[in-house]
Amino acid sequence: MIELTGLTKRYGEKLAVDNLTFSVRPGIVTGFLGPNGAGKSTTMRMMLGLDRPTAGGVRIDGKRYDELKDPLTYIGALLDAKAVHGGRSAYNHLLCLAQSNGIPSARVHEVLDTVGLTAVARKKAKGFSLGMGQRLGIAAALLGDPRILMFDEPVNGLDPEGIHWIRTLMKSLAAQGRTVFVSSHLMSEMALTADHLVVIGQGRLLADTSMADFIAENSRSYVRVRTPQPERLLDVLREAGVTAVTTSTGAFEIDGGKPEQIGELVAKHGIVLHELSPQQASLEEAFMQLTAQSVEYHAHSGTPERQWGADWQEGN
Repeated sequence: MIELTGLTKRYGEKLAVDNLTFSVRPGIVTGFLGPNGAGKSTTMRMMLGLDRPTAGGVRIDGKRYDELKDPLTYIGALLDAKAVHGGRSAYNHLLCLAQSNGIPSARVHEVLDTVGLTAVARKKAKGFSLGMGQRLGIAAALLGDPRILMFDEPVNGLDPEGIHWIRTLMKSLAAQGRTVFVSSHLMSEMALTADHLVVIGQGRLLADTSMADFIAENSRSYVRVRTPQPERLLDVLREAGVTAVTTSTGAFEIDGGKPEQIGELVAKHGIVLHELSPQQASLEEAFMQLTAQSVEYHAHSGTPERQWGADWQEGN
């Protein structure tokens, strides 16, 4: 388990992480989300002892990272896949990590096979593609067979097969009872992978909840209904005290109702339906709704040339 208590990091006048308190539990995949500049990378670096907190602290299975003996056997992490000596082969890179953490050299072959790099194990890392570098970083995280794993943008550079592989891997690690903590900007992938979400904005905790509850609490859910008998449907809904909004396509949107209840109500009055479907926002929509006031870097609309011209005129 990873436990953060009042974790704070200040760089001069910039408060990068602001009093974060949450736990990352074993047995599930916990997603870590936030806009650019929210403090995610700084938080993950402090978890691994790479940055010193201004206040608060982090415990890895009850200990600070610097108190762990052979830390790769406790926690494995992928923060920067490029943090590899380019002149070393994939095998020698992992062997150095294994020897410095008391891990048997046989484990190197195991993780190379797990990530699909056995065929290029003796090739120098500087010749690796982005995706191959990611696989090597994941191999390093798995090397100590740790109970806790942290991944920052693990699908970066992977092809569709690789994305499916890492998603399945993270889920299987969690199913084994391990703690899995993953940060990513790919909302569609996070929606398929994470069971629980921790969301921060401007260094502060915004949400610590299940995936289902996060979407439900930060988005609009409604039931969409289409019928060839719109007038009769509206009359029946009004009598039942249900409000329906007509859309431009002729369908109706009903807030606060369940499909089963609406279906039973219209069936009782013999109304034909062509559609009765629950609608819920995506993780991306819910995330945008929650973090709208926490985005530090805003892109301007319009073409770059037009926007530059507008900015230049305003400044002159």
